[in-house]
Amino acid sequence: MNRKQREDTSAQVVIIEDDDGVRESLVGLLRSMKFNAIAFASATEFSSRGQLASVGCMILDVRLPGQSGIEFYEEVRARGFHRPVIFMSGHADVPIAVRAMKAGAVEFLTKPVREQDLLDAVHAAMKRDSRSTMKEEAALRARADFATLTKREQEVLVRVVEGQRNKQISAALGITEATVKLHRGNVMQKMHVQTLPELVRHYDLLELGERIHTSTKG
Repeated sequence: MNRKQREDTSAQVVIIEDDDGVRESLVGLLRSMKFNAIAFASATEFSSRGQLASVGCMILDVRLPGQSGIEFYEEVRARGFHRPVIFMSGHADVPIAVRAMKAGAVEFLTKPVREQDLLDAVHAAMKRDSRSTMKEEAALRARADFATLTKREQEVLVRVVEGQRNKQISAALGITEATVKLHRGNVMQKMHVQTLPELVRHYDLLELGERIHTSTKG
């Protein structure tokens, strides 16, 4: 129970559980481990008072009054929510468990949940969320850098990450090799990278590869 007691907890662990005793127990457990835990009795209560943007991890009971945990999760996923979710159920319901995991849940725990199992699941979920957040931030920076490139620099970028040499790019775009080198230098500077592997990784973060590739092949 003493592992990772100094967990960074700026993001919330949101618990949606209709059983008062279970809800209070989970909040107490998570807060004792320095997690920023907050609880709601139903999906409706969370929808009226909670904020999806502040969620780092969500613990959802499958069977909730009104909208079920699965239905709520599928709804918020459709609205763009991609934070890790842990489901709990008082029944070893295989079809429901399969449905939850297919929808993107990171864990499905059967009640009564062992404290260590829950803590392990939350630690793993928060780590996953942290990595996801870092990737999202890196993607935003890459897109902002990409937006500073001229049209010609974008065309050169695409061909560089495809592995084309300066001579090939020169022939394809109808410009001199010296001009290609100039554009390559500008691309590296504006994308804030120093090596070709770094440039490729930044390009991958753009998630625009196919669209850019198509537009430059014209």
